[in-house]
Amino acid sequence: MNYYGIDWLIFILTFVITLGAQAYINVTYKKMKRIDARSSKSGREVARLILDSNGLQEVNVVETSGVLSDHYDSRKKVVRLSPDVYSNTSIASISVAAHECGHAIQDKNGYMFLRIRNSIIPLVNFASTAGYIAILIGLFTSALGFLWIGIGLEVVILVFQALTLPVEIDASKKALKELEKLEILDQKEKYKSKKMLMAAALTYIAAVATAVLEILRLILIAKSRDED
Repeated sequence: MNYYGIDWLIFILTFVITLGAQAYINVTYKKMKRIDARSSKSGREVARLILDSNGLQEVNVVETSGVLSDHYDSRKKVVRLSPDVYSNTSIASISVAAHECGHAIQDKNGYMFLRIRNSIIPLVNFASTAGYIAILIGLFTSALGFLWIGIGLEVVILVFQALTLPVEIDASKKALKELEKLEILDQKEKYKSKKMLMAAALTYIAAVATAVLEILRLILIAKSRDED
């Protein structure tokens, strides 16, 4: 069987999916960043409004460095927003800020997928390092056992990414609900916000797809070497 050709086909497909998803979110984000919302509220103000309306006054909103580095820190109960999102009043800024608040609401409500995902983070951190080392050893030596161990650890990472997908989609749904409830965006702006959040979700879908393809590629490599 010609594993070599299939291996390269999977590699190219993985590259195209990753690049395409990243390009789409970047283009969409830049487009929505140029459109100011009529409410003239910054990402920080929107985050504070959403958190307070959900009884999350103890959750702080702070500025962090980077671009699209926004996240919710469940350990310290902090919503961290990148400079653009923190200060700007664009639809993109408001959408991202609301999305991160969606994670804070999930945390408060004990959202199942978030709890499971957070509980396996230490294992995922180990798997990402150990799996990479095991795969390298398996690829550059005849020790196929290491390659299969690496594949097994890659599956752990895939499970984490699969759990991340519903977490992110649910956070976006919560964000849109809050933006409508608090009348931060009108209907036309909400449609654009939804488009922005869907573009972000696509990157997580792409991550799952590429992880599956990478595992398949490694399995094909392992089988081809086993037949040699």
